Amino acid sequence: MLLMIIQLLIVLGALYVGSRYGSLALGAISGIGLGILVFGFGMEPGTPPTDVIYIIIAAVTCAGMLQASGGMDWMIQIAEKMLRKHPDNITFLAPFATFFLTVLVGTGHVVYTLMPIICDISLKKGIRPERPCGVASIASQVGITCSPIAAAVVSFVAISNANGYDVAIPQVLLVTIPACMIGLAMAAMASYRRGKDLDKDPEFIKRVSDPEMNKYMYGESATTLDKVIDSRAKASVFIFLGAIVCIVLFAACQMINVTEPSGETVNLAKHLGIPQMNIIIQIVMLMAAAANILFCGAQPKKAVAGAVWQSGMVAVVAIYGIAWLADTFFGNYMEELKLMLEGLVQQYPWSIAFVFFLVSVLINSQGAVVVAMLPLAYKLGIPGPVLLGVLPSVYGYFFIPNYPSDIATVNFDRSGTTIIGKYLLNHSFMMPGLISVVSSTIIGYLITCVLFSGYFSSFTA
Repeated sequence: MLLMIIQLLIVLGALYVGSRYGSLALGAISGIGLGILVFGFGMEPGTPPTDVIYIIIAAVTCAGMLQASGGMDWMIQIAEKMLRKHPDNITFLAPFATFFLTVLVGTGHVVYTLMPIICDISLKKGIRPERPCGVASIASQVGITCSPIAAAVVSFVAISNANGYDVAIPQVLLVTIPACMIGLAMAAMASYRRGKDLDKDPEFIKRVSDPEMNKYMYGESATTLDKVIDSRAKASVFIFLGAIVCIVLFAACQMINVTEPSGETVNLAKHLGIPQMNIIIQIVMLMAAAANILFCGAQPKKAVAGAVWQSGMVAVVAIYGIAWLADTFFGNYMEELKLMLEGLVQQYPWSIAFVFFLVSVLINSQGAVVVAMLPLAYKLGIPGPVLLGVLPSVYGYFFIPNYPSDIATVNFDRSGTTIIGKYLLNHSFMMPGLISVVSSTIIGYLITCVLFSGYFSSFTA
């Protein structure tokens, strides 16, 4: 037991040190922990999550080409037009704008273009920018578990299928999208009147009374409406959306059962000889990326220099190192972990949500949490529908405000109302983050209780 604790501390130490240097370092420094466990303690090395990594590379390449072709600028313009048309409701509209952008693109890093616009609209409308900015930054990450091409979703499906729970991407989205949208709506309502109004906030009044600061806050407008979007950029969006639709349709074939001539009942995908979804996603995403290059003027060099592709490749390295380290540790101590946790997870299977959340606080990646912890959850005997219901709990890295989107949001808010806080945890993202994730997890669990009531009955019996 002492040896197990020492080795666990090595794992946690690698994650802690890596998190201080960012996601790329997190993956690399996990390699140090892996090396100590394998070479120092003689542990059997686990298996790196190659299938998941291939999917992420394909999806990120496609999204990067979309950005390089200018298609993402058009999507941002559409969102900006909606926000500027209804500025009074920006606290409600902003989070759903960032949420749906993430759902479409599969990464929350698209928020960097839209967040300055949200700050600008709210400030010039006299609305405290912290209100929409805090919840909008949270929403940009919440959308990851609702995107058909995000690493967290495709990893959940691939790992679940490998562990005997046949679930398709549409089934995941039927749970996560309504659950997360309701959670975000509750967070937006809680944010609607948070903090002092600008005309009653002494800190803001002091800042705005300074002529130079006044010019800094109100002098320029952040906007994408002056960008000229050509027809090829718009076509790239339709190619990208078409690829997503194709993936969802292929995934839906897994949900339809047909009877073979032999009398065996199989899903339509197997009947038609359609490859597994991990292969489908890679093929479709690469085809869409190629179409953007050939027909929409997307330049590969520009894609590689873009924020979407770079952040995606960083995520690949992070997931690679973290998941391999976790699989090595848990794989060598599976029997011991079963003995320690079996009673708890059998009586309260939903308690795995706390584990997902705490691990996410450490490693800053929802995809990495799924890849690292989901196999353990299945081996502990937790049923698939429970894990699907609590999937929103894999987002916990808002708790310590060191994630790039949160830091960027603080910098974008020229009014100074969106803050990190003197005591680190009293920041602008804590309240909307907790409300959103807790509500989404509870609602997601309730949805699966209704949709899979027969499964739960057989499990409890």
